This record gives sequence, C-alpha cells and structure tokens, in this order.
Amino acid sequence: MTEREEVFDYLQKAGVLFLATVKGDKPKNRPIGFKMLVNDQIYFLTGESKDVNAQMIKNTNVEFVGRFDEGFIRYYGRVVFDEDSDGELLGKAFELMPMLEKLYGEGSEDTAVIFHVGKATAEIRDMFGIKKAYNFLN
Repeated sequence: MTEREEVFDYLQKAGVLFLATVKGDKPKNRPIGFKMLVNDQIYFLTGESKDVNAQMIKNTNVEFVGRFDEGFIRYYGRVVFDEDSDGELLGKAFELMPMLEKLYGEGSEDTAVIFHVGKATAEIRDMFGIKKAYNFLN
C-alpha cells in the first residue's frame, strides 16, 4: 500500500470531510462528501459556480479535516485544478457517486471542477498530537 493510499483510507474512515478556505480575510468551512483515489492521487470535486471554487482560485491554500474513531486527520496544501480533457476523472466520479451526474453531467446548469491538493501534508492526530505525518510533493 502506498502512503497516499494510507492517507485515502483515513479520509474514507472520516466519511464527510470539512474543507477550509479563505473568503477575504475570514475562514470559511464546509462539508465535502466526495473524494476518490485514481492513479495514486486523491481527487475532490466541486461546482464551478460555487463560492468555494472562487475562494480556491483566489487563495489556493486549503485544509481538510475529518474525524474517525481513533482520532482525526488534517490534509492540507495548495489546490491544483486538474485538466480532465478526456473525461476520465469525471466519469470515475460519476461512477462512484451517481448523484454527481445530475448536478454536473451533460445539460446541467453547473460544471464540475476536479482538484487535488498539491504539496500536501497529512497529519494523523489524536488529542495528544501527531501520530503519523505524510508529505507529498505533487
């Protein structure tokens, strides 16, 4: 199992994650339910028209937080927007969570934006501190 697969397992254990961005000079937090692992990269998805997308364009620093039985995970770095010219990632996303196709599929009012966290750090923590840390360059 790769380190990124280990991190993805923790993200999966957490279920819904909370994504922190910045709006102006204020933090903004929201739940994010979708994540997928493709070719050893962890991807997330949002809508092009959503405030979170505009916030990530303006300031690419983000942090995800999720809780699981043994503790919690922080996963943070800089947003990298992924080109999906052949539709492979979007197709996989629709396969994993079919309701996304209703929101972002052909004929919908919004367009899906697929992104990952570059120069990412993942911290597996409990109330006493960091239990394990991972660092990724891409």
